Amino acid sequence: MDRKTEIISKGKVCVTGASGFLASWLVKRLLLSGYHVVGTVRDPVITSSSSTVRARDDFDPKIPVDESTWSSVELCEKLQIWYPLSKTLAEKAAWEFCNKNSIDLVTVLPAFVIGPSLPPYLCSTASDVLGLLKGNFLSPFLTQWETEKFQFHGRMGYVHIDDVAASHILVYEHKDAHGRYLCSSTVLDNNELVSFLSTRYPSLPIPKRFEELNRPYYDFNTLKLRSLGFKFKTIDEMFDDCIASFVEQGHLPPL
Repeated sequence: MDRKTEIISKGKVCVTGASGFLASWLVKRLLLSGYHVVGTVRDPVITSSSSTVRARDDFDPKIPVDESTWSSVELCEKLQIWYPLSKTLAEKAAWEFCNKNSIDLVTVLPAFVIGPSLPPYLCSTASDVLGLLKGNFLSPFLTQWETEKFQFHGRMGYVHIDDVAASHILVYEHKDAHGRYLCSSTVLDNNELVSFLSTRYPSLPIPKRFEELNRPYYDFNTLKLRSLGFKFKTIDEMFDDCIASFVEQGHLPPL
């Protein structure tokens, strides 16, 4: 079998929202892996979110959170945190539908996604990161708004966008893949994050610290994905690639 035949034999994959921040990277990865990509029918691999496991107030700080945990719908409603609520309800609905219809579903639960943006516009995730990095390059009003918006994230898991795309392909192709897969490289408090960023990129006006938030401490157990042979990129690689992309697209001045 020649290489051309081998690539063609991988078949056809559907990706929803293919022009988005994450979906565009997934499409790129799939094409490079030899798939023919079309939209927009639901796949047996669905992108969920780590927010479906971390919106709780009963964590044991000594036990990392794994895929068996679900966010509390009641807590999300009480605190009016609609993103984790919507992602939790959507993933639960997907599992209910697939279980009733004997569909072999796998879900990937990415943390906060960091990395280059392939589309020419910035999604809300990339805009949040840019607002943190630009600091006083923005107007005072926008600087305060963007900083406060990022501060609200509190403790957060971070993952390279290319890792999220690659993990989708891995669980799609791996015959033993099943259930949910947390996809996170590093979990950091906001103060840990800005300390790292301000040290690594001293020319950027990154805040030196944030106001402490009374949030539960947690970490992620990503052994399930890593047991399939997956290796995550580091926090350094995430932001190096992200910032290089911002500079190339003119969102940041050359460092």
